[in-house]
Amino acid sequence: MNSQDVADIDLMTEISTLYYVQGETQEAIANRLGHSRVRIGRLLKKAQAEGIVDVRVRMHPAVSIEIEQELKRRFGLKRALIALDNADPDAQRSGVASLVADHLSRSLIDGQIVAVGMGRNVAAVADNVFQAEVLKVSFVCAIGGSLRAGEHMNPDHICRRLASRFGGDSETLYAPALVQNGDVRDALYENSTVRQTLDRARRADTALIGVGDVSEDSNMVRMGWFSAQEIAEARLSGTVGDMMGYDFIDIHGQPSDTRMQGRVVGLNIQDLTRIPDVIAIASENTKAVGILGALRTGVIDTLATSVTNAHTILRLDEATQRNVT
Repeated sequence: MNSQDVADIDLMTEISTLYYVQGETQEAIANRLGHSRVRIGRLLKKAQAEGIVDVRVRMHPAVSIEIEQELKRRFGLKRALIALDNADPDAQRSGVASLVADHLSRSLIDGQIVAVGMGRNVAAVADNVFQAEVLKVSFVCAIGGSLRAGEHMNPDHICRRLASRFGGDSETLYAPALVQNGDVRDALYENSTVRQTLDRARRADTALIGVGDVSEDSNMVRMGWFSAQEIAEARLSGTVGDMMGYDFIDIHGQPSDTRMQGRVVGLNIQDLTRIPDVIAIASENTKAVGILGALRTGVIDTLATSVTNAHTILRLDEATQRNVT
């Protein structure tokens, strides 16, 4: 980084502090610093683009608390983190993830263990941790890795990024995420290295998991884990989603009857029930039915999703409860 780059960063930081922290107008800043108002505006936009400024719009507590209380009442949640809707999928994912990152920053303490899943929503949490207190927290992979997932979405990479944000350490699960069948998976569970990491993940205080949908365009199909035909067959059998690839479930939160079941190396629903704070993260509006099934397992303690998903989940719950009764 040359001296000009440093000078630009210093100027953007000064302008951002005056504008966002001290509340000065762009015109007042321009007059104070001897720049045009147009240049001040451009530098403020550049400060956001380069991560100097993190602007977040939150839902008003009076609005969010009503949705949160209803979700907690219906599904026995400890908390619901509800982000405002955004038409851009990446921005929506970032908005949901930032709420999870804030929750972790407030709740994690020295000596704790966080079991970490894989996928875009879980990965986005690491990207949205800002100004975290340095903690001695261990981030442990709770599922194996996959070359097709790409480095960014793999649990090992996510663990390392979270550890760097919080100043903790990370532990890799040296196993593939997906295997040919249950026999291969069970054999891997007997491996001492795999067993040691999974045992540590089972002792976690917090788990970060994604909720998957069952569609021909799902992440599992894009990664090549399952074929579009297998997904279609699973849907016909009543499968509505998965919990980080561990368990496929129906809309009532029960294990679904699909041949995709039992091939992922990682924790399962029974393991998750012993973790005090299981955080399920799902930003996409296509996942409402899958989220409902996941909530009905009774495993989830904290749900992080969008306003639209929250409302859809509540309506679906009412409709399916009526159908059952």
